Amino acid sequence: MRILLVEDDRRISTVMASMLQRRGYQVEHAATAAEALAAAPCDLVLLDLNLPDADGMAVCRALRARSAHLGIIMVTARTEEHDRVTGLLLGADDYVVKPFSMAELQARIEALLRRSVRTGPPPPDVAELGPLVIDHTARTVRVDSRPVELTRKEFDILASLARRPGMVVSRDRIMLDVWQTTWSGRHTLEVHVASLRGKLGDPGLVQTVRGVGYRLHTG
Repeated sequence: MRILLVEDDRRISTVMASMLQRRGYQVEHAATAAEALAAAPCDLVLLDLNLPDADGMAVCRALRARSAHLGIIMVTARTEEHDRVTGLLLGADDYVVKPFSMAELQARIEALLRRSVRTGPPPPDVAELGPLVIDHTARTVRVDSRPVELTRKEFDILASLARRPGMVVSRDRIMLDVWQTTWSGRHTLEVHVASLRGKLGDPGLVQTVRGVGYRLHTG
């Protein structure tokens, strides 16, 4: 999960970036509107409104025009109702008033990410992916016609990968799909993936992409 933090106060941005990184996010910092608009693509923007070269509202409008799916949370000291309303009308997904706790910000980030999961395309009832046959309705799995008994979490991990066959799926996305949070030990996911591989009988079906996540090999 890559976050663009748009904040001109160096002290605040340093603290926020450190806390977000400890929670497993990749963070890029922009101190101005120009830097924000020139930044590389990201998954989520935390946007201050009081920037030195432009109003954050204009940045929000420009970012939303580029992408209808980008998550935007305004993080600002502005408390007036008309600022909240304007921000939401311009395309912000949420509005957080300073000062705030990191626990609150984390909850709002995850709520936004959960909404993006729910609005994604539903998987087919039955997916045939190479030797794998996954029945999402019956929650059954077969490998080369052999039934495979999986726990609920193991099935959900496999289903998360099967929705994007052949593509790398980040650890954060799998955590959101399965546990509805990204704030959990990486060891939890690794243990479940190891068990899933063992039960599938072919370790090459679920491939590790170091530093990113996992891929379901279907070739």
